[in-house]
Amino acid sequence: CFWLDEAEPEYGPYDFDNYRYYAGPALQCTNTYPVGYAKGFYEGLKAEGEKEVMSLVRCAWAGSQKYGVLTWSGDIYSSFRSMREQLQAGLSMGMAGIPWWTSDIGGFLGGQIDKPEFQELLVRWFAWGAFCPVFRMHGERSPWYEREEEFRNGVRQLTSGLTSGQDNEVWSFGEDNYEILRKYLFIRERLRPYVRKCMEEASNSGAPVMRPLFYEFPKDAECWNVEDSYMFGSDLLVSPVMEAGAAERRIYLPAGCTDAYTKKEYEGGQYVTVPAPIDIIPVMMREGCDYPIYNE
Repeated sequence: CFWLDEAEPEYGPYDFDNYRYYAGPALQCTNTYPVGYAKGFYEGLKAEGEKEVMSLVRCAWAGSQKYGVLTWSGDIYSSFRSMREQLQAGLSMGMAGIPWWTSDIGGFLGGQIDKPEFQELLVRWFAWGAFCPVFRMHGERSPWYEREEEFRNGVRQLTSGLTSGQDNEVWSFGEDNYEILRKYLFIRERLRPYVRKCMEEASNSGAPVMRPLFYEFPKDAECWNVEDSYMFGSDLLVSPVMEAGAAERRIYLPAGCTDAYTKKEYEGGQYVTVPAPIDIIPVMMREGCDYPIYNE
């Protein structure tokens, strides 16, 4: 597999009307570049005998899914606003026919690992990541520091001008946070059979793995207005906590369901407010479903 970072033309000045390609003016054809980029790797690997090709890319366009792309949303900022924007990006990507999508959990830029406000963001984002098509953490953590030393001709010397980000493993953000992140690693593992079922459906029919509510409930008018919750497959309604300091979450329920955390049953067609402490992301299971989320 290849990580095809920067899978798009990156410009200095954004004077797009000045750029030209063989295929035409930039304003006419630039967005198709990522498709050709992925296609080149796909066809090249196939020619070398590879049977299953997948490329991690930060840019895609209609048709990219034909070439085994797994798209992530690029070098985003570490903030709750950015997290909210990623939910919209992921849903849009799925509806565009590209089911494999992910974001840099915690954001890529600006996250200082010893700051409580960043740790809160990371924990909330990580819990959401467990209910994304691809569960993946990445980021350029701060504060930056100079790499301490290197050996040159057997002599230990300080390096000059080289810097490195901070640690980014699940145990890098404090013991309490580690236990929460660890919990969601195991939640994702317990959901492996369900995730595989969702992926098989995406492969067979093109159904997105993460879906706007209206995809599952097109006749419910309110579902067309909900932008902060989504369906993870057909059975799980997921409502990420995307506000700092929140301890509860207001959710629209289009159909009868059970809260995976409290086990409380609800009727559909209403808004409810449910508890959302720092270690819980509200997840509703459709009526008749039971998945091992908060119960092992």
